[in-house]
Amino acid sequence: MSILIKNGQIVTASESYIADIYTEGEKIVAIGKDLMYQADKVIDAKGKLVFPGGIDPHVHLDMPFMGTYSSDDYETGTRAALHGGTTMVIDFILQTQGDTLHNALKTWQKKSKGKAVGDYSYHMAVTDFNDDVAEEVVQMIEEEGISSFKTFMAYKGALMIDDGQMVQLMKVVKKHGGLVTVHATNGDMIDSLIAKNRALGNMSPLYHYLSQPEVTESEASARFADMLNYTDCPGYIVHMTCEGALNAVRKATQRNQKIFVETCTQYLVLDASLYENDFEGAKWVMSPPLREKKDQVALWSGINQGLVQVVGTDHCPFMWEQKKMGKDDFSKIPNGHPAIEHRMELLFSEGVNKDRISLTKYVELSSTNAAKIFGMYPRKGTIAIGSDADIVIFDPKKEHIISVETHHMNCDYSGYEGYKVTGKTETVILRGQIAIENEECKLSAGHGQFIKRGKTSKTVI
Repeated sequence: MSILIKNGQIVTASESYIADIYTEGEKIVAIGKDLMYQADKVIDAKGKLVFPGGIDPHVHLDMPFMGTYSSDDYETGTRAALHGGTTMVIDFILQTQGDTLHNALKTWQKKSKGKAVGDYSYHMAVTDFNDDVAEEVVQMIEEEGISSFKTFMAYKGALMIDDGQMVQLMKVVKKHGGLVTVHATNGDMIDSLIAKNRALGNMSPLYHYLSQPEVTESEASARFADMLNYTDCPGYIVHMTCEGALNAVRKATQRNQKIFVETCTQYLVLDASLYENDFEGAKWVMSPPLREKKDQVALWSGINQGLVQVVGTDHCPFMWEQKKMGKDDFSKIPNGHPAIEHRMELLFSEGVNKDRISLTKYVELSSTNAAKIFGMYPRKGTIAIGSDADIVIFDPKKEHIISVETHHMNCDYSGYEGYKVTGKTETVILRGQIAIENEECKLSAGHGQFIKRGKTSKTVI
């Protein structure tokens, strides 16, 4: 199939200009003024913005957690992502403690095979590091195209590794060209606060937030930065929420250290006051929790200062009945919320439309930087000749309201119900095929491809 997009305002991470785009097969073939190609489909994008397809590097699809599973699988989750302009996601494989990375990979391959509508890749979560796993890490990088490794500084007994294991993992990953990512919260401190609040009978969702104060994240972020500095390993902090953690990274940059940082749309838009609404606050129980308005200001500033490079979602939805597992005990509420569909539009509305970020910064945050950091650039993350034809045509002026009635995620509530947004994804192209048009998905389950990623240790952004 060939597509000619005419008269759109093309925006990349470095420039913005009016031009046409011609795609043939899966690739972008030509970019220029008044292109004369005969195409199977012609789209007039006058007055519209044309972005590279969004990349969400932090999603949890069909993930086992707290005795249940996240409610979006690879079909519903990647389809919802496409509706919002995200053409590529990176999910997390969770190693079972005592088992191998390869067995974990096989489990996730079964989850995704024949189901994904959009493109995808994996991070490998290392939850039990030893000499055998060290060999598997090398195989993941060299053979499987999985070059990023998730670690947890919380969830002891299930996902957490200790600092000694963390350092040894960093040394292996550094040597072979990978990247270590981290859930940076002090798990021991959090566990003690949870136990204290439960003992006092404090069981509402508010105490999920109060059991994870800012210091638990800032301390862990600083400790992770110090370990990276010691090993000279590239690192990436996922879902940063607060000023204290950002200041830990800022301090690390003063010794000329580079740490990549991701925040999520919810931490830029929502705040902890939502936990005061009795059990309704369970909708926003996630880890780390929502923070204060001062933290939103710090994160937006960190974006423009170059300390925060990526905006993801940590999409991990659960149905309301699943959330009610913790109706009498906040510690039993499954952690996570539905977000994969709204990232691109919320970031535009709250960022570009409110003059917090530029158009080029928007593309950096939503697509290009993730592609560069995780070894997919320039195949993904930009509009350039030879790149995959992953393209979003976006109406910057169209207003709409987010609602469970209109979203496509497999979740029976919305964390942004009634939220007014300016800017709407209109048409989405994935590898040269129309994916979303007239609010309908034109692709079927199985169209999405697993994308092997390159080594990341030499990444420069």
